[in-house]
Amino acid sequence: MNDTSTHASFTGSIPENYNTYLGPLLFEFSGADLARRINTTVSHPAKVLEVACGTGISTRHLAEVLPIGTEILATDLNEAMLNHASSVNANLPGVTYSQANALDLPFDDASFDAVVCSFGIMFFPDKSLGMKEMTRVLKPGGVLALNVWDAFDQNLSVGVVDRVIKRFFESNPPRFLEIPFGTVDEESGRGLFHDAGYDAVDVAHVSEVLEVKDYSLPARGLITGNPTIIEVEQRAAVGVEEIIAAAEKALADEFGPTPAKLSFQAIVFLAKKPEN
Repeated sequence: MNDTSTHASFTGSIPENYNTYLGPLLFEFSGADLARRINTTVSHPAKVLEVACGTGISTRHLAEVLPIGTEILATDLNEAMLNHASSVNANLPGVTYSQANALDLPFDDASFDAVVCSFGIMFFPDKSLGMKEMTRVLKPGGVLALNVWDAFDQNLSVGVVDRVIKRFFESNPPRFLEIPFGTVDEESGRGLFHDAGYDAVDVAHVSEVLEVKDYSLPARGLITGNPTIIEVEQRAAVGVEEIIAAAEKALADEFGPTPAKLSFQAIVFLAKKPEN
């Protein structure tokens, strides 16, 4: 996460809830997919920068597939998320962690063979500047890879939970989930790459259908595994457990009894930095 506002306040129990409840749903399949794409572009031990590594799920997938000897520097602005990542991934070979602001990366020009940002750019307060910084530290011919979540229409269960959360606020409801799910679409993503100087961008829509045995996993994760929980605890007229229960019921009403199939979709962008 790289926004210093409340939307980036992944503190307290949020990193653990994010990793426990959202990890199996949202970040395992997408992390594995992004790592495979990077691996097809890296044929030798490389220096890889990960920006906005979160709790380190994508870091683990990168470390598992990239050539032996690859060095991965995983960074995040949020200290709590970074600490969680370094704790759960303590034994990953070739991985180090460092706090860094994506809008002012503390690295030399052309330092890395690949730069990866998994579900981070949506939170950058200046996306164009973030793209320029990631491009600056990337070697010519190196690969920049990003993924973002598609809109609620392609992630229906997230939209259901978002509507439930908003029902409990008479005005100014939490709108955090709108940021990761739809802030950057295919057109705007291509535009960010074009403005940063990339000639061609490969774009893919990556979907996964996952079996959910208990609706508490998405309900609890989408409410307590991100800064939504801060606004709920500060301003909601009811307790968080009541909202979670309402979200579970709404998911059951929409998708039927468990075990149920839920679909998720991300958009992946990958481009090589021009040689000149």
